[in-house]
Amino acid sequence: MRFDILTIFPGFFESPLKCSLIGKALLQKKLSVYLHDIRAFATDRHKTVDAIPYGGGAGMVMKPEPLVAAVESVPRQEKSLRILLSPKGTLFDQKMAKELAQKDQLILVCGRYEGVDERVKELAIDEEISIGDYVLNGGEAAALVIVEALVRFIPGFMGNEASVQRESFEEGLLEHPQYTRPAEFRGLKVPQVLQSGHHEEIEKWRREQALKITQERRPDLLKKVAKEIKNA
Repeated sequence: MRFDILTIFPGFFESPLKCSLIGKALLQKKLSVYLHDIRAFATDRHKTVDAIPYGGGAGMVMKPEPLVAAVESVPRQEKSLRILLSPKGTLFDQKMAKELAQKDQLILVCGRYEGVDERVKELAIDEEISIGDYVLNGGEAAALVIVEALVRFIPGFMGNEASVQRESFEEGLLEHPQYTRPAEFRGLKVPQVLQSGHHEEIEKWRREQALKITQERRPDLLKKVAKEIKNA
Protein backbone atom coordinates (compact mmCIF):
# COMPACT_ATOMS: atom_id res chain seq x y z
CA MET A 1 0.00 0.00 0.00
CA ARG A 2 1.20 3.50 -0.83
CA PHE A 3 0.64 6.67 1.17
CA ASP A 4 1.38 10.13 -0.24
CA ILE A 5 1.26 12.81 2.45
CA LEU A 6 1.05 16.47 1.46
CA THR A 7 2.11 18.88 4.19
CA ILE A 8 3.96 22.10 4.89
CA PHE A 9 5.85 20.29 7.67
CA PRO A 10 7.45 17.14 6.18
CA GLY A 11 9.77 16.90 9.19
CA PHE A 12 6.76 16.16 11.39
CA PHE A 13 6.73 12.59 10.07
CA GLU A 14 10.41 11.68 10.17
CA SER A 15 10.58 10.11 13.64
CA PRO A 16 7.14 8.39 13.78
CA LEU A 17 7.71 6.67 10.43
CA LYS A 18 11.01 5.20 11.63
CA CYS A 19 9.61 3.67 14.81
CA SER A 20 8.13 0.32 15.72
CA LEU A 21 6.25 -1.84 13.22
CA ILE A 22 5.78 0.94 10.67
CA GLY A 23 9.51 1.53 10.43
CA LYS A 24 10.08 -2.21 10.06
CA ALA A 25 7.38 -2.52 7.37
CA LEU A 26 8.91 0.36 5.41
CA LEU A 27 12.31 -1.32 5.47
CA GLN A 28 10.70 -4.57 4.29
CA LYS A 29 8.82 -2.64 1.58
CA LYS A 30 5.43 -3.89 2.76
CA LEU A 31 4.25 -0.30 2.40
CA SER A 32 5.61 2.96 1.06
CA VAL A 33 5.20 6.51 2.33
CA TYR A 34 6.09 9.59 0.26
CA LEU A 35 6.17 13.07 1.76
CA HIS A 36 5.41 16.08 -0.44
CA ASP A 37 6.20 19.63 0.68
CA ILE A 38 3.30 21.89 -0.35
CA ARG A 39 5.58 24.95 -0.17
CA ALA A 40 7.59 23.55 -3.06
CA PHE A 41 4.60 24.32 -5.30
CA ALA A 42 4.25 27.97 -4.26
CA THR A 43 5.24 30.31 -7.10
CA ASP A 44 6.35 33.45 -5.25
CA ARG A 45 9.81 33.96 -3.78
CA HIS A 46 8.48 33.75 -0.22
CA LYS A 47 6.87 30.33 -0.86
CA THR A 48 3.52 31.60 0.38
CA VAL A 49 0.85 28.96 0.95
CA ASP A 50 -1.74 30.99 2.88
CA ALA A 51 -3.66 34.27 2.61
CA ILE A 52 -6.31 36.23 4.50
CA PRO A 53 -9.88 34.98 4.03
CA TYR A 54 -12.35 36.76 1.77
CA GLY A 55 -15.07 38.37 3.86
CA GLY A 56 -12.75 38.92 6.79
CA GLY A 57 -12.28 36.89 9.95
CA ALA A 58 -9.48 35.58 12.11
CA GLY A 59 -6.61 33.47 10.86
CA MET A 60 -5.41 32.52 7.41
CA VAL A 61 -6.62 30.13 4.71
CA MET A 62 -4.48 27.81 2.59
CA LYS A 63 -4.27 29.05 -1.01
CA PRO A 64 -5.65 26.90 -3.83
CA GLU A 65 -2.79 27.27 -6.35
CA PRO A 66 0.04 25.48 -4.51
CA LEU A 67 -2.27 22.94 -2.88
CA VAL A 68 -4.00 21.85 -6.08
CA ALA A 69 -0.65 21.77 -7.90
CA ALA A 70 0.80 19.58 -5.15
CA VAL A 71 -2.09 17.10 -5.32
CA GLU A 72 -1.99 16.96 -9.11
CA SER A 73 1.76 16.27 -9.07
CA VAL A 74 1.32 12.96 -7.25
CA PRO A 75 1.31 9.95 -9.62
CA ARG A 76 -1.92 8.05 -9.05
CA GLN A 77 -2.45 4.31 -8.91
CA GLU A 78 -5.57 2.46 -10.05
CA LYS A 79 -7.34 2.32 -6.69
CA SER A 80 -6.43 5.74 -5.37
CA LEU A 81 -8.26 8.17 -3.09
CA ARG A 82 -7.46 11.83 -2.37
CA ILE A 83 -8.34 12.69 1.24
CA LEU A 84 -8.38 16.03 3.02
CA LEU A 85 -7.94 15.75 6.80
CA SER A 86 -10.55 18.13 8.15
CA PRO A 87 -12.71 18.54 11.28
CA LYS A 88 -15.66 18.88 8.88
CA GLY A 89 -15.05 15.44 7.39
CA THR A 90 -16.72 12.06 7.90
CA LEU A 91 -15.75 10.58 11.24
CA PHE A 92 -12.99 7.98 10.92
CA ASP A 93 -13.69 4.60 12.53
CA GLN A 94 -12.66 0.96 12.27
CA LYS A 95 -15.20 0.22 9.54
CA MET A 96 -13.82 3.05 7.41
CA ALA A 97 -10.26 1.87 8.13
CA LYS A 98 -11.12 -1.54 6.70
CA GLU A 99 -12.62 0.03 3.59
CA LEU A 100 -9.69 2.37 3.01
CA ALA A 101 -7.25 -0.50 3.50
CA GLN A 102 -8.59 -1.98 0.25
CA LYS A 103 -7.15 0.96 -1.71
CA ASP A 104 -3.78 0.79 -3.44
CA GLN A 105 -2.98 4.39 -2.58
CA LEU A 106 -4.15 7.15 -0.27
CA ILE A 107 -3.18 10.77 -0.92
CA LEU A 108 -3.50 12.50 2.45
CA VAL A 109 -3.69 16.29 2.37
CA CYS A 110 -2.86 17.98 5.68
CA GLY A 111 -4.69 21.24 6.15
CA ARG A 112 -3.42 24.06 8.36
CA TYR A 113 -4.50 27.46 9.67
CA GLU A 114 -8.28 28.07 9.44
CA GLY A 115 -8.66 25.52 6.65
CA VAL A 116 -8.23 25.33 2.89
CA ASP A 117 -9.83 27.26 0.06
CA GLU A 118 -13.11 25.52 -0.83
CA ARG A 119 -12.06 25.25 -4.47
CA VAL A 120 -9.32 22.80 -3.49
CA LYS A 121 -12.03 20.37 -2.37
CA GLU A 122 -13.91 20.75 -5.63
CA LEU A 123 -10.86 20.33 -7.85
CA ALA A 124 -8.53 17.92 -6.08
CA ILE A 125 -10.23 16.08 -3.20
CA ASP A 126 -12.38 12.94 -3.22
CA GLU A 127 -13.28 12.78 0.46
CA GLU A 128 -12.90 14.71 3.74
CA ILE A 129 -12.13 12.74 6.90
CA SER A 130 -12.04 13.74 10.57
CA ILE A 131 -10.44 11.63 13.29
CA GLY A 132 -12.58 13.10 16.06
CA ASP A 133 -14.67 15.96 17.39
CA TYR A 134 -11.81 18.22 18.39
CA VAL A 135 -9.47 20.68 16.69
CA LEU A 136 -5.78 20.08 15.96
CA ASN A 137 -3.17 22.55 14.75
CA GLY A 138 -3.14 20.73 11.42
CA GLY A 139 -3.81 17.48 9.65
CA GLU A 140 -0.39 15.92 10.23
CA ALA A 141 -1.29 14.05 13.43
CA ALA A 142 -4.53 12.89 11.80
CA ALA A 143 -2.60 11.56 8.80
CA LEU A 144 -0.40 9.49 11.10
CA VAL A 145 -3.48 8.08 12.84
CA ILE A 146 -4.90 6.93 9.51
CA VAL A 147 -1.60 5.41 8.37
CA GLU A 148 -1.21 3.46 11.61
CA ALA A 149 -4.82 2.24 11.58
CA LEU A 150 -4.65 1.04 7.97
CA VAL A 151 -1.26 -0.65 7.89
CA ARG A 152 -2.48 -3.13 10.50
CA PHE A 153 -4.51 -4.76 7.72
CA ILE A 154 -1.47 -5.37 5.52
CA PRO A 155 -0.77 -9.13 5.44
CA GLY A 156 2.28 -9.92 7.55
CA PHE A 157 2.39 -6.50 9.22
CA MET A 158 1.24 -7.82 12.60
CA GLY A 159 3.24 -10.63 14.15
CA ASN A 160 0.00 -12.36 15.19
CA GLU A 161 -2.77 -11.81 12.65
CA ALA A 162 -5.39 -13.00 15.14
CA SER A 163 -4.67 -9.97 17.35
CA VAL A 164 -6.15 -7.67 14.70
CA GLN A 165 -9.46 -9.51 14.93
CA ARG A 166 -9.61 -9.32 18.73
CA GLU A 167 -9.05 -5.61 19.25
CA SER A 168 -11.44 -2.90 20.38
CA PHE A 169 -14.02 -1.85 17.75
CA GLU A 170 -13.29 -4.86 15.52
CA GLU A 171 -16.62 -6.44 16.48
CA GLY A 172 -18.22 -3.12 17.35
CA LEU A 173 -17.31 -3.52 21.04
CA LEU A 174 -14.52 -2.36 23.32
CA GLU A 175 -11.96 -5.03 24.07
CA HIS A 176 -12.07 -7.23 27.17
CA PRO A 177 -9.50 -6.75 30.00
CA GLN A 178 -6.03 -8.16 29.39
CA TYR A 179 -3.68 -9.78 31.93
CA THR A 180 -0.18 -11.28 31.89
CA ARG A 181 2.39 -12.64 34.35
CA PRO A 182 2.62 -12.56 37.34
CA ALA A 183 -0.66 -14.16 38.49
CA GLU A 184 -0.75 -11.81 41.49
CA PHE A 185 0.61 -8.28 41.77
CA ARG A 186 0.27 -6.14 44.91
CA GLY A 187 -2.66 -8.17 46.07
CA LEU A 188 -4.49 -8.04 42.73
CA LYS A 189 -5.03 -11.44 41.12
CA VAL A 190 -5.64 -12.50 37.53
CA PRO A 191 -9.24 -13.83 37.21
CA GLN A 192 -9.23 -17.57 37.84
CA VAL A 193 -11.09 -18.34 34.62
CA LEU A 194 -8.12 -17.07 32.57
CA GLN A 195 -5.85 -19.54 34.34
CA SER A 196 -8.22 -22.46 33.95
CA GLY A 197 -7.22 -23.51 30.44
CA HIS A 198 -10.92 -23.94 29.63
CA HIS A 199 -11.13 -22.11 26.29
CA GLU A 200 -14.91 -22.02 26.02
CA GLU A 201 -15.25 -20.51 29.48
CA ILE A 202 -12.47 -18.03 28.72
CA GLU A 203 -14.21 -16.90 25.52
CA LYS A 204 -17.50 -16.58 27.37
CA TRP A 205 -15.85 -14.47 30.08
CA ARG A 206 -14.13 -12.24 27.55
CA ARG A 207 -17.38 -11.66 25.66
CA GLU A 208 -19.24 -10.81 28.88
CA GLN A 209 -16.52 -8.38 29.92
CA ALA A 210 -16.46 -6.73 26.49
CA LEU A 211 -20.21 -6.19 26.64
CA LYS A 212 -20.01 -4.88 30.21
CA ILE A 213 -17.21 -2.41 29.48
CA THR A 214 -18.89 -1.21 26.28
CA GLN A 215 -22.19 -0.70 28.13
CA GLU A 216 -20.43 1.31 30.84
CA ARG A 217 -18.16 3.44 28.64
CA ARG A 218 -19.62 3.50 25.12
CA PRO A 219 -23.31 2.53 25.13
CA ASP A 220 -23.59 4.24 21.74
CA LEU A 221 -21.55 1.39 20.25
CA LEU A 222 -24.06 -1.20 21.47
CA LYS A 223 -26.87 0.75 19.84
CA LYS A 224 -24.89 0.91 16.61
CA VAL A 225 -24.21 -2.85 16.62
CA ALA A 226 -27.89 -3.60 17.33
CA LYS A 227 -28.95 -1.35 14.45
CA GLU A 228 -26.51 -2.98 12.02
CA ILE A 229 -27.74 -6.48 12.99
CA LYS A 230 -31.35 -5.38 12.54
CA ASN A 231 -30.60 -3.95 9.07
CA ALA A 232 -28.53 -6.94 7.93
